[in-house]
Amino acid sequence: MTEETIVITGAGQRIGFALASHFRSKGYRVITSYRSEKPGVTALRELGITCIQADFSSDGAIHQFAREIAELNVEIRALIHNASDWNAESKTDDYAALLNDMLQIHVKTPYLLNLALSPFMTSDSPAGSDIIHFTDYVVRKGSEKHIAYSASKAALDNMTLSFAQKLAPGVKVNSIAPALIMFNEGDDEAYKKKALSKSLMAIAPGEQEVVNAVEFIMNSNYMTGQSINLDGGRALK
Repeated sequence: MTEETIVITGAGQRIGFALASHFRSKGYRVITSYRSEKPGVTALRELGITCIQADFSSDGAIHQFAREIAELNVEIRALIHNASDWNAESKTDDYAALLNDMLQIHVKTPYLLNLALSPFMTSDSPAGSDIIHFTDYVVRKGSEKHIAYSASKAALDNMTLSFAQKLAPGVKVNSIAPALIMFNEGDDEAYKKKALSKSLMAIAPGEQEVVNAVEFIMNSNYMTGQSINLDGGRALK
């Protein structure tokens, strides 16, 4: 086995990029997936991070990504499922395809990768490694405008419970349920004001807030099958 490895899906930008950079700076070997070339992917490679192209919309790509990691003979300290997609019923009339797409990325991808990669995780002692799912605050609240998306994230939340049972005590399995963390480039002030008003804390905390939550989970020797609700109190409004 080589040095301890962090595997992160969907790390080409934003939160995934921040997590990959953070763990690389701490001396971990980091392997990430990305769907398409972005400046962030180039920047990750320059940091010495292994970036594997994978479009998880196909089962074959999920299996291929897992095979490529297995062939590297790594010891996985953490598997972080950040890859995500977002769509709304208002933007399509093919509801069956929408639901399939949301389930593919948010449920089938982590399901298959957890099964394929858990044998490579540090599990000789209790709490030796971690699987972390990114869900969403809508898991607790639902969303009339994003029904398929919300349902797929709820399924991922439930899967956290099942894998926690299956992989204990060597592997802890937890989830993080964020709401607004950071804005996109081009978001105007009116949109920002409206978005901020939806949470009790009324801030966009930035990607470091997620890095802190991931570190908290990994530093715990006892927490598994739980969800950190990183939503600034949005579900309470």
